[in-house]
Amino acid sequence: MPGVWSAEREWSRGERALTAAKLMLGWVALLWLLEVADVISGHALDGFGIVPRTPSELVDVVPAAFLHFGFAHVAANSVPLLVLGFLAALGGIRRFAALCALIIVADGLGVWLISPSGTNTAGASGLIFGLFGFLLVTGFVERRPLGVLAGVLVAAVWGGSILAGLAPTQSGVSWQGHLVGLVAGVAAAFVLRRREAGPRAELPV
Repeated sequence: MPGVWSAEREWSRGERALTAAKLMLGWVALLWLLEVADVISGHALDGFGIVPRTPSELVDVVPAAFLHFGFAHVAANSVPLLVLGFLAALGGIRRFAALCALIIVADGLGVWLISPSGTNTAGASGLIFGLFGFLLVTGFVERRPLGVLAGVLVAAVWGGSILAGLAPTQSGVSWQGHLVGLVAGVAAAFVLRRREAGPRAELPV
């Protein structure tokens, strides 16, 4: 019919922000529910952490990113995951899903490969460090002024704690997971970068 056009619907900024907020609130709520279930079960879920260089532990690479060792551990990760995840998700949910999958898998495999023997690693901090790395550089990679500004603000707020989390001297903290997550996030900024698109065709039907 003349006058009827096929064009992809663009989300408004408000819709993107609302969707990103709902997603991250649900994600953080899931982490708390899993820790409640872990406590009720006598910490049975702790066994899904990553024990390095044990082939059977490879199946725990993804689940380990959603589990924690106590409520203090969950609480420490909740706010940075909520804020950094929200900012990253503003770029689109499908892209955000690919970003998180890349970071979680790369970080889990890195922990499996290089963590000390006899350790059990779990928690969302590897993902948090990855999101930080992604937000830090993606604006520069894509040459977007707002992205650069977001990276500067993220560095100003969390840069100090990120550097502290990379220190090998901290006992009981997987600096290996933090480091691999950070590198994976920076790499993801290049892998998932947006390229300039040409004018969108509008096709009559």
